Amino acid sequence: MAEDEAQTGRNSSLALERLRVIVDHLERAERDQLPTERELVEEIGVGRRAVRRALDVLEAEGRVWRRQGAGTFISGTKAASAGDVTRLPEMTNMFEVMEVRLLVEPALARLAALRASAAEIARMDEIARKVASADDLDSRELWDGALHRAIATAAGNTLLLAMFDVVDRVRQDDTWRHVREALRTRGSMSLYVSQHSELVDAIGRRDPVVAERVMRKHLLSLQERLMLQTTEGHADAG
Repeated sequence: MAEDEAQTGRNSSLALERLRVIVDHLERAERDQLPTERELVEEIGVGRRAVRRALDVLEAEGRVWRRQGAGTFISGTKAASAGDVTRLPEMTNMFEVMEVRLLVEPALARLAALRASAAEIARMDEIARKVASADDLDSRELWDGALHRAIATAAGNTLLLAMFDVVDRVRQDDTWRHVREALRTRGSMSLYVSQHSELVDAIGRRDPVVAERVMRKHLLSLQERLMLQTTEGHADAG
């Protein structure tokens, strides 16, 4: 069962990454409709469940929208391109990733509180509920990433969004999947869900000071868990 879930997680993350590329390509080609789910399954080489989960995330982000019986269409909201970061996972580590996140994401939360539209705030609230109700690791990770991306997009700063995108792509690399899984225990997820709720509430109240502080507190919780996991891993190895 654990092996099946891990495989599903890899497939869903792969599907999401590939679908982002497909959407970017179709936007450049000025096309507005994605291939059918069956065609995407064949093109990406994953199961239909993984494709549907990835499409759910893209729809929640506002990148695509779906009409029953008609297909999936591009919304026209193009994310900033981060360029080729395929070699970064082997050149850095999770502690560096957390250092950059602590520099970038509190600022994004502050700007989101000042600039997010009502629709963007509603989307954050919806995604936060998806994180809270997710019943497996793969789904929690996908929706958690979607929430942080929604906040980054709502900040309305193209360069900061590009920086976020680079870090997020590195963080999601499959090489570090076991580290990400270790950060999401049952107890820690309860804390993260509570912090997500505080964060979205602060953005919704247009309180940039609190939004920045809560995001920093949330990331410091992740960093503390990462340090604890690393210490425990060293102790086990000894």
